[in-house]
Amino acid sequence: MLRQTVSSFALLLALGACEPAKEAKQEAPASAAESVQEVNAAITAFFDEAMKARLALNPLQAERLGDNSNNDKWPQLTDEAADEQLQLIKDQLATLKTFDFEALNDANKLSYRIFKITAERSIANDQWRDHGYPVNQMFGWQTGIPTHLMTVHKITGVADAEAYITRLDTIDDLMGQLVANLQKRAAMGVQAPKFVYPYVIGASANVVKGAPFDDSENDSILFADFKKKVELLDIDEATQDDLVARARAALVNSVKPGYEALIASLGELEKTATTDDGAWKFPDGEAYYAQALKNNTTTDMSADEIHNVGLENVERIHSAMRDIMKKVGFEGTLQEFFAFTRDDSQFYYPNTEEGKAAYLQQARDIIDNMRGKVPEFFNLMPKAPMDVRAVEKFRENSAGKAFYQRPAPDGSRPGIFYANLRDTTFMPIYQLEALAYHEGIPGHHFQIAISQELEGVPLFQRIARFTAFSEGWGLYTEELGKDMGFYEDPYSDFGRLAMELWRACRLVVDTGLHAKKWTREQAITYLAENTPNPHGDVVAAIERYIVMPGQATAYMVGKLKIMELRQKAMDELGDKFDWRGFHAVVLKNGAVPLSILEENVDAWIMGLKSNT
Repeated sequence: MLRQTVSSFALLLALGACEPAKEAKQEAPASAAESVQEVNAAITAFFDEAMKARLALNPLQAERLGDNSNNDKWPQLTDEAADEQLQLIKDQLATLKTFDFEALNDANKLSYRIFKITAERSIANDQWRDHGYPVNQMFGWQTGIPTHLMTVHKITGVADAEAYITRLDTIDDLMGQLVANLQKRAAMGVQAPKFVYPYVIGASANVVKGAPFDDSENDSILFADFKKKVELLDIDEATQDDLVARARAALVNSVKPGYEALIASLGELEKTATTDDGAWKFPDGEAYYAQALKNNTTTDMSADEIHNVGLENVERIHSAMRDIMKKVGFEGTLQEFFAFTRDDSQFYYPNTEEGKAAYLQQARDIIDNMRGKVPEFFNLMPKAPMDVRAVEKFRENSAGKAFYQRPAPDGSRPGIFYANLRDTTFMPIYQLEALAYHEGIPGHHFQIAISQELEGVPLFQRIARFTAFSEGWGLYTEELGKDMGFYEDPYSDFGRLAMELWRACRLVVDTGLHAKKWTREQAITYLAENTPNPHGDVVAAIERYIVMPGQATAYMVGKLKIMELRQKAMDELGDKFDWRGFHAVVLKNGAVPLSILEENVDAWIMGLKSNT
């Protein structure tokens, strides 16, 4: 029951041409049931072919998902490439709309809606393609290139090694496109604030330190990575030596000049950079930020509404922290308690290799303890393993405090909870328990790995990104740990509240910076006065929010919605409320907008009530 009835073969031809499906005549189906079956099979084929077409234009994402067929290529950073991607999405959306929505089964109806929402979001975002900072201290090509080659690009044979060399050989071209992109943005008034440049210039310089870039006895990170991977191949010495020699030449003749060009360009841009920090300074900055909030929260909340929600929750959490103060017998003001937890050495591991190893081991122990309790609260769990690692030294100065990297779908790489241990005084022990739940189990590892492993769900849907859902889930699991009986140490419970407070403050400072024209210093002062975090942590956070407008608002908005829906389920179901069932209905469809999540939970509640 297609509005334009097409055979499966005609549909695939239409997709291959990246054009909306054309009218096609078909003999009358034998029955209505067969017609419904046909349309569901056809849309499943459409979703698969649509994703293949998208991945053909994004070799890095394809490789992260286990497709190494283009592992010798980089994405193109040109307007022509962006136009091609935009047209592909428009054509796919037009094809989607040829399907009769009412003829789809429930699973395909959800997939249809997710496809439509994400496609429309991509099209709406295209007008802002030159807004934002493709090189910043949080992410960017300067660190993305070595990170991808080192952690994703596998070398299982000579062909993979050849592909690695080809990528090295074309980095100068990629950097040329990036420099042109940066200069174009600067000309239109989109330029990173002044504080960004020392970070990104330093991170770029780190990539081209060591042999064969200089006379150092130590290999550069990329040369060491390539040699280590090639040494593991079962090939003769002459072939291995040839590959290493060619990699050396590519590093000297392409990687070095490419990075030097980027560093030089960044140095010139630094001279004209200002201390205006918010997105309000961009052309049409107010509209851009409104779209950023919509993208990240999946709501229509205004900047003022989000700001006020933040203020209300800061007050709520401060009150809960005062209760912790009474429990531990601390006498003084909340700010004095903040200073105590921030400055007392008992709350930090030594900033030594032994101290960092102890931090990682405690993180693993916390996660192992959580694993034992998980079956009481979850009946849907991922198959992929998870590891805890320190952020690699080459990027620890520019990386965030902690983050999660999704596992490879083929099982060749586990999910990874990264902790940034460049300075252990930025990583208080009392926050480690909540951090481990958020980034690891049952937080991002459960949500992201389960989504990747869903059977019968289209790939595009399994990897769809809705920040309010994913980060809201991560923050939700921090509090879930308390519901599960953890945080026995009151200081650890204080750490949980401190991390929630951090997310509440984000609503205030993100909207302050980008909508209310707060300066970097104003935002730093607010965060320092209202949280127990170390000054360095505060500065790094504000600098993150500056270069990623709206992203930080997603955590608290998403968490509050999940908590609201859980409370609604508890109130309506009473004794019939089931933790495992609730978590399954939240996770079983992958990441979704908050409005669809609410629909799913409401349907689950109604289904249980109707069975009584």
